[in-house]
Amino acid sequence: MAEKIEHIGKREIMWSYAGTAFMIGAGVLLLPFILHKMPQETVGIWNIFQTITALVLLLDFGFRPTFARNISYIFSGVKTLQKDGVEQTTSDAAVDYSLLKGSLLAMRRFYRWIGIVVFTVLATAGTAYFYYILQKYSGDRQDALVAWILLIAINCYNLYTFYYDALLTGKGYVTRTQQINMLGQGVYFGLAVALIYAGFGLTAIVASQLISTIIRRVLTYRVFFTPEIKQRLNEVEPQEPKAILSTITPNAIKIGLTQAGGFLVNKSAILIGSAFLTLEEVACYGITLQVMDILARCAMVFYQSYLPKLAQCRAEKDLIGLKRYYLQCTGSLLAVYIVGGALWVFFGNWAMDLIGSQTYFVPTAMLCVMLVISLLEHNHAQSAGFIMADNKIPFFIPSLASGAATVVLLWLFLGPLHWGVWGLILAPGLAQLAYQNWKWPSVVIKELRIEK
Repeated sequence: MAEKIEHIGKREIMWSYAGTAFMIGAGVLLLPFILHKMPQETVGIWNIFQTITALVLLLDFGFRPTFARNISYIFSGVKTLQKDGVEQTTSDAAVDYSLLKGSLLAMRRFYRWIGIVVFTVLATAGTAYFYYILQKYSGDRQDALVAWILLIAINCYNLYTFYYDALLTGKGYVTRTQQINMLGQGVYFGLAVALIYAGFGLTAIVASQLISTIIRRVLTYRVFFTPEIKQRLNEVEPQEPKAILSTITPNAIKIGLTQAGGFLVNKSAILIGSAFLTLEEVACYGITLQVMDILARCAMVFYQSYLPKLAQCRAEKDLIGLKRYYLQCTGSLLAVYIVGGALWVFFGNWAMDLIGSQTYFVPTAMLCVMLVISLLEHNHAQSAGFIMADNKIPFFIPSLASGAATVVLLWLFLGPLHWGVWGLILAPGLAQLAYQNWKWPSVVIKELRIEK
């Protein structure tokens, strides 16, 4: 019997929450070691590393989520991929392994070239930027340079094998994905703590990330390529990879532009702020942003788990199923932000005192504003995902406009107005509130007739 999208039910959702909790827990447990053993300047450099990694991932330019969505379409039984919309299928349609094999070849060729581009960009422009930052760094520069070299290696390897994530996501392997992530995170935590206490500084964190990523990729490959899939792929000739890439490229580029806009909104504050503010201020804002990202990941677990099912519902024209998933995802998002945000506001800096941190979160008023901005951001991002499941990308231009507006507002707030950390917070929030925060939820609510 042909393999289809894996069942996603309560057990898989529980694994998603357990996996997310474990990964977050390991990250939270690692933070005290980093904050306790490293001075504020070094934490600032670490935050810059994480922002650069996020910037590098933009070179994927929207192909990973596009590949994942099309893998879901293939395992839902579609026979052709389309530039716009989804070919209608039925729940008993067979998997077209010729289309799957052609898609795999297309992914491999694409990411081979992306890996080369990543190395070139980081080795030249990236190194020049990092050298500029080091001029005002009073810590161990040799450690920072070794960490930078390792950062280049991990980013190149990560993008070269980036399509592995798309395979598991598209196939609906929720439980296996979480198990792999938990193992990888456990390795990362254990190695990082050991190396930090051995005195390796930034190098400890980046080297641990590299080893963890390699382990995850090896296990991901073994999970997806089951004996049945290997046999089926060996029995067929692939559809033309160039034709497949040509079909999916328009929407992939639109997603890439959307992600570029999202990066400018959510991540440019660290890069631009580092030119106007002290590394201590960047560290304070950066640590707050990292915990905010953790909260957002918890809030989006339900939505992320059901992504393959959203694609399947679109292929089968099941609007009732989509409506049910939308209400569940939105309820989960709100609940996590309300409960998690309240605990953070009341106990956040107390926890930092408890671990003897040299870095604290932003003041309470700033934190509350950041929580509201983040909730609105992820609510509209989730709505955009429901639209994107239909292979339609209407939001790439507004996303770019929001990103450009964020950069302009950051310059205005940090430069002429000298608003400091408030400028970092308000610039992206105002840019998104102008359009995207309300536009995409209203589109989904109208389509699914949720108001009735």
